[in-house]
Amino acid sequence: MSLATENSAKVALQETALVAVHEELGGKLVDFGGWNMPLHYGSQIKEHHAVRNHAGVFDVSHMTVVDVDGSDAKAFLQKLLANDVAKLKSPGKALYSAMLNEQGGVIDDLIVYAMPESYRLVVNCGTREKDLAWMSEQAKSFDVAIRERADSAMLAVQGPKARELVNDLLKVEALNDLAVFHGIDLGESNYPGWFVGRTGYTGEDGYELILPSNQVEAFWRQLISHGVAPCGLGARDTLRLEAGMNLYGHEMDDDVSPLVANMAWTVAWRPAERQFIGRSVIEAQKAAGVKTKLVGLVLEAKGVLRAGQSVHSAVTDDGVGDEGVITSGTFSPTLSCSIALARVPLSIGDHCYVSIRKKRLKARVVGPCFVRHGKAVAVS
Repeated sequence: MSLATENSAKVALQETALVAVHEELGGKLVDFGGWNMPLHYGSQIKEHHAVRNHAGVFDVSHMTVVDVDGSDAKAFLQKLLANDVAKLKSPGKALYSAMLNEQGGVIDDLIVYAMPESYRLVVNCGTREKDLAWMSEQAKSFDVAIRERADSAMLAVQGPKARELVNDLLKVEALNDLAVFHGIDLGESNYPGWFVGRTGYTGEDGYELILPSNQVEAFWRQLISHGVAPCGLGARDTLRLEAGMNLYGHEMDDDVSPLVANMAWTVAWRPAERQFIGRSVIEAQKAAGVKTKLVGLVLEAKGVLRAGQSVHSAVTDDGVGDEGVITSGTFSPTLSCSIALARVPLSIGDHCYVSIRKKRLKARVVGPCFVRHGKAVAVS
């Protein structure tokens, strides 16, 4: 899915509860997966650095929140997801997983939380309709109820100061001890309908907060007045790419196995009797051996790496077809160079060449993570 396209008066876009606030702040609104969302508020670069160095807040209310409950909820999710919800031993613990089709392709990637008597899933906006349809179809043989939380908004507050600033505003003591990839229901702390997860999509610490739509504007304004920078989806994309995080429709989709999308670690093969959807196909892939992998690229010349550019092992064309392709690419504000994720053969060396404007430019092959917690990982 493309990050953004210009708004058109002919297209009826969905809007979050904050659309008027985004306009008030000068947000450049664009069509993102059918939603009218802010790309930036004047400077994508400044917003990116705000998250790396201090704290920024993103309106991510376009994400879909789904609650799953019923006597068969656990068994249903054990079939639906490649990761195993049996790992969620206590309420609040979270799990990252792929939801696969019968051919082993990724329908979507998501986070699932264990709630006291149910499960909560957070899925992508661009895959909402097919996700809900797939879940409903698979649920027919289970005693489960699937409920979309359309009454909720969602904010991501990210950065080295993010938790400190949110904690100062909410004054909920339990948040001080919240572990990474855990969430907490704030209903017993005078915030009914609020849920806070220590998760994110930027490579920085922070929170993702689910709260009632009619309360999100007031809290957004509190965050801004408290020194948190409003940030758009442009910065969110450069941040996630620096962190080496996948974007649906780029690193993975219905035709891409998790084994070649750096998601093999999210597949729970044990117990062997858990027959999740797509298991037999990706088991066969694993046994045969995958032939490609997802790597990071750092361009060593002037230019910008972009999705779709071809990757080669040699600087000149020797008659061999394209050997790889860039799935996501951008200029890295943190590293001041161009970076990318690319799907390439297992045999790729330490360097490769990328086709950019009829030239083959040299790039260094690195691990698929460039920046984490504000520090360079792949680039010195």
